[in-house]
Amino acid sequence: MKVLTTNLLAAFLVLTASFVAPSQAEAASAKEIEADVNDTLHSFVDQIGGARALANKAVGILVFPSIVKAGIGIGGEYGEGMLIVDKRPAGFYNLVGASFGFQLGVQQRSVIIMFMTQDALDQFHSLSGFKIGVDASVAIITVGAGGSIDTDRITQPVIGFVLDPKGLMYNLTLEGSKITKIDR
Repeated sequence: MKVLTTNLLAAFLVLTASFVAPSQAEAASAKEIEADVNDTLHSFVDQIGGARALANKAVGILVFPSIVKAGIGIGGEYGEGMLIVDKRPAGFYNLVGASFGFQLGVQQRSVIIMFMTQDALDQFHSLSGFKIGVDASVAIITVGAGGSIDTDRITQPVIGFVLDPKGLMYNLTLEGSKITKIDR
């Protein structure tokens, strides 16, 4: 019975990985990622009051325009993005995660992570792989009344926003996701 369970688990992981991880032929180019990052940031600052002011305060902004999450009981997620420092591209990264529990289907979302202090950005750069919840916490920010961010009340060194195609999402976590630098 244990062998059957292990084999089923392995089959689900392979199936999930085939939905989530792109093949080499499908991997986005640097120009495609950069264009998608710019579109995501413009949409974010256009939709959310205070987002531009907050972005201007950030030391670095890591944007994943499209993270695809798929699962059948066991799920996985994958997305590629770009770090922006001093309003210039500063490297390309991927985000990979796995989850367990009830899930069925495919979702797409965008993630924006802002490093509000130089120490937080330096810690991110010093690690070969940045695991959220282990190497650092990312405080997920929700929008207050009137659809705006109160930039004076945000004091965490690393903050994040999760958006679906309709706008800002609530009550989500990035815990356990791993961010790794990639070449493009």
